[in-house]
Amino acid sequence: MGKEFPSRAAVKETIAEDSNGQRIDNFLIKRLKTVPKSHIYQLLRSGQVRLNSKRVEAGHHLQRGDIVRIPPVKMIERDLSPKRNAAARGRFISFEVLFQDEALLVVNKPSGVAVHGGSGISLGVIEQLRAQHPEWKFLELVHRLDRETSGVLLLAKNRSALVELHRQIRAGTMKKEYLTLVKGIWRNARQSVKLPLNKYVTPAGERRVAVASRGEEQDGMTAHTVFTLKKAWRNFSLLQAELKTGRTHQIRVHLAHLGFPIAGDDKYGDFALNKELARRTSLPRLERMFLHASIATVLHPSTGKILCLEAPLPEDLQEFLQGLEAEGGPSHP
Repeated sequence: MGKEFPSRAAVKETIAEDSNGQRIDNFLIKRLKTVPKSHIYQLLRSGQVRLNSKRVEAGHHLQRGDIVRIPPVKMIERDLSPKRNAAARGRFISFEVLFQDEALLVVNKPSGVAVHGGSGISLGVIEQLRAQHPEWKFLELVHRLDRETSGVLLLAKNRSALVELHRQIRAGTMKKEYLTLVKGIWRNARQSVKLPLNKYVTPAGERRVAVASRGEEQDGMTAHTVFTLKKAWRNFSLLQAELKTGRTHQIRVHLAHLGFPIAGDDKYGDFALNKELARRTSLPRLERMFLHASIATVLHPSTGKILCLEAPLPEDLQEFLQGLEAEGGPSHP
């Protein structure tokens, strides 16, 4: 693991041009390379990190001239022996590359892999790619996907590309589409859902999201999803979900609130159904959440050219749909 050293003193750092637009959690992760990411996020949540003398959320984007106070933290000397590095490389995943050039990397993220380490996860997509490609001097996540969600994931290979792609997200010009299978028969061919969301923490300490209640609507985060019915079976419906906003767990919470939980969703889904789908023997099982980031349409951050980036539906999800076809029963296009 490495040798632990005493806490370093608190420091204040003024944000320069090279960090302009960077998320503060990513800024701290790069500055505190030997500090566990879980500890960095704890420092942010507890308010020990200060931005211009105020508390700051992990997702806040820094601006040139901001002053960040980094509190005292314990540093760890990493074990960089060839033997340990070789062992770490053996755990790496080879990601399918959907697009790559000097500004942009797009991969097809498999289900079960977190986009970044932390909270007990040592190697996320970003850590693995940085370790596999030390020649890349810059690599940052443009957006995030839940651990169990598969599909299109964008990463920037230089600062200007990251800033431009974040601008597209804020402006709503980046289009992201998902495929999801829900419990129940979805009746509308196309349905626009606008329900504000609030974050909360469960008694067990887990972070969750819920649709804001009537009295909380003004304080809730605006969240807009457009659902299109692709096909319906006797007990399930396949939907295309287009994000108009990009809130945490937005698709999952909107669907659960409407009474159409995503098959396999272990946080907001139908737990009895999930258990049944994972254990059945006569037809293909579903052992993960059926949510796949299928298409992202963006303007290339350097050339302005329209890029339509698509990840095919994974084999396990295709096989499950084929099993629904084999079951028979009424279906609708």
